[in-house]
Amino acid sequence: MSAITVNPAVSLKSDTLNIATDEYGLLTDLYQLTMGACYVQEGCDRKRASFELFVRRLPEGFGYLIAMGIAQAVEYLQNLHFTSEQIAALQATGIFENADQRFWELLKNFRFEGDLWAVPEGTAMFANEPFLRIEAPLWQAQLVETYLLNAINYQTLIATRAARMRDAAGDRITLLEFGTRRAFSPQASLWAARAALAAGMDATSNVLAALKLGRQPSGTMAHALVMALNATEGSEAQAFSAFHQVFPNSSLLIDTFDTIAAARNLAEKVKSGEMQVKGVRIDSGDIATISKEVKALLPDAAIFASGDIDEAEILRLKALGAPIDGYGIGTKLVTGAPVNGVYKLVEIDNIPVSKKSSGKQSIASRKQVWRSFENGVVIGDRLTHISEIPQPDEQPLLELIMHNGELLKPLDDLDAIAQRTRKSVQSLPQAVRNITNPETVSVKVDM
Repeated sequence: MSAITVNPAVSLKSDTLNIATDEYGLLTDLYQLTMGACYVQEGCDRKRASFELFVRRLPEGFGYLIAMGIAQAVEYLQNLHFTSEQIAALQATGIFENADQRFWELLKNFRFEGDLWAVPEGTAMFANEPFLRIEAPLWQAQLVETYLLNAINYQTLIATRAARMRDAAGDRITLLEFGTRRAFSPQASLWAARAALAAGMDATSNVLAALKLGRQPSGTMAHALVMALNATEGSEAQAFSAFHQVFPNSSLLIDTFDTIAAARNLAEKVKSGEMQVKGVRIDSGDIATISKEVKALLPDAAIFASGDIDEAEILRLKALGAPIDGYGIGTKLVTGAPVNGVYKLVEIDNIPVSKKSSGKQSIASRKQVWRSFENGVVIGDRLTHISEIPQPDEQPLLELIMHNGELLKPLDDLDAIAQRTRKSVQSLPQAVRNITNPETVSVKVDM
């Protein structure tokens, strides 16, 4: 069977693909709308349905995931609607020519009326555990699938990578998010910056993200400045001097030509009192060896490393005794193996349902996740029906966030989420926290 593709007669064509809240309604896969029309046709669109978002398996090499993106899920559900122009454009496609008129009325008057259950952002999660559950009229619960998966999957990936990097680096090392140029889109760069900060990184170089999140953007300089001023004014030293005059507290990028020679020249200026060097950044070469030589020349300067840094590289440099005070992390943070979250119907009209496909099974019924600890360390999770009574010392993970479309309490700020993330990771067994060949936490299905 071929996919449905039609050129619309009424166009919403624009020169920009940036998403505004007015466009949330159409930022979905076509089949969410076609199924909605079918539900209306069958008269089941208002039946109470429950969908849960979870991963069937963790990405390779991960022992846990850090739940992130719930704030964007709430913002989406609060603002989702359809304009008259969007409805007209959908009608003009011809795809919905057999749809019942009531379908269009539902779109026109849309307001999310359901409940949102979710784990707090920053919570460590494992396979088959719901990150969130939507309980709403069937057609509404169906419609929101695409955006929720987009928001949760990507931010969870970034948060998990950031949490692993923080765990590898320890709490004293500065971690800067430098991934904007490598993120999958401008929108993704904003979400990546948020997820990284919420998982414990110290700052982002993304100016828009930082200011929107009430943070101070952080960055250094690029090789282009050194090359440009070296070519036009005759020396690398002039580039450092020019940048230092305007930004005396910023780090200097010293590996454009000869890293050790640059450090030696800066050391002479420091010794003569001509300038104070607060920090330097090294972006290439044998960072472990070079950083030791630079530290000997500039003992009072902080040393930052960048250039395809990830968790394993941080551990390697630590093992080699590299005197690194901070890392700027981009590509390896904002890209990588995807978090393949899925969103599945688990209950309709109080009837438990599940998917039986080979390798893609789901577990029926609305669920709660109960977590057990021993001496502050997670010893296991139990997945049960929501009506199950907890065992001694078990803590529930899913909380009711929205009821009948209304937010029940203010969402956590980034600092609170970052603290939860760090505490959550530190509560995991060391074997689960391992960067190479991690184990995972046992999840008992007790339905």
